[in-house]
Amino acid sequence: EKSMLIGVPKEIKSNEHRIGCTPAGVRELVHHGHQVMVQRGGALTIGFEDGHYEQAGAEIVESPEEIFRRAEMIIKVKEPQPGECAMLRPGQVLFTYLHLAPDPEQARRLIDSGATCIAYETVTSEGHGLPLLAPMSEVAGRMAIQAGAYNLEITQGGDGILLGGVPGVEPARVLVIGGGVVGINAARMAAGLGADVTILDRSIARLQELEMIFGGRIRTVFSTRDAIERYALEADLVIGAVLIPGAAAPKLVSAEMVKRMKKGAVMVDVAIDQGGCFETSRPTTHQEPTYIVDGVVHYCVANMPGGVARTSTIALTNATLPYALHLAERGATAALREDAHLRNGLNVHAGMVTHHAVAEALGYEYVDALTALEETGAWQST
Repeated sequence: EKSMLIGVPKEIKSNEHRIGCTPAGVRELVHHGHQVMVQRGGALTIGFEDGHYEQAGAEIVESPEEIFRRAEMIIKVKEPQPGECAMLRPGQVLFTYLHLAPDPEQARRLIDSGATCIAYETVTSEGHGLPLLAPMSEVAGRMAIQAGAYNLEITQGGDGILLGGVPGVEPARVLVIGGGVVGINAARMAAGLGADVTILDRSIARLQELEMIFGGRIRTVFSTRDAIERYALEADLVIGAVLIPGAAAPKLVSAEMVKRMKKGAVMVDVAIDQGGCFETSRPTTHQEPTYIVDGVVHYCVANMPGGVARTSTIALTNATLPYALHLAERGATAALREDAHLRNGLNVHAGMVTHHAVAEALGYEYVDALTALEETGAWQST
């Protein structure tokens, strides 16, 4: 049984309150014979105190420098900032969200570091799933409805309709564009609150699944330009939940259509991280989440799950922990060789770009992950 020294630093990106591992996650890692260092005060704002981490068996460390210097694997949430990239070293494993395609600066720094960088968002599962992105999509889909419901209030610029109505008064009309993880979670929350919900998707098979899941509680409609226009124009709340993995989101609602929508309607663009799926979208923050275009309220917060950082942290750790255990147990090289789905998460290794989409987006030579692992296996296993 190999023992690995794992480091969990405090996130330094502005307004980021999540952390790479919960005390429960630390306890599992320690139970399996690994050592875990957590930076002091790393998760205080979401109610995980240093004492909780110590009880779970972690060593509390004062500085990020010490964590990056000593740890064999770094577990984070957000992509490493320039100062963090500078502390990475060859053979060290970084396990976090990277989103490299739109970020050439970070990619260059990770390549220069020589580290083994595994991105949560490109790890796959059977049936084209993205299991480490899914928990954040679940959170964002559910949050979209609570944000939308609140912004329908008159004082927020909305049309003054209660999402679920009351007996004798019709509820709000909600249009969910996209029936993936975000869409299904948004539809579930909206239906649960009693709204009149329509969900659009281009996959008949997906619409059949949704029909089964919701048992006729919501309207499933095949997505065409016509359908989007028809349902958007009568909607009180539109949720944009369309994602093409790794690519920019398609603009499904035009500026011209927004002009014709109900005044006081609300649009929530969950795809804003990938450029947004409404033509009138631009990224906003939790501090100033909305703006109004042609009388329509736009909620386009780029990091929605960050607003419910405690729930998000627990959901993320639940998903990443089995992979972290596998990496620690077998060592990164062996774990990546054995598991093709985890290997899809490998974006950068020993100065090579090992993910096809990332290499293509940034103009680097693509090196197959297995090939890259072979080339460095000799000095990594020591």
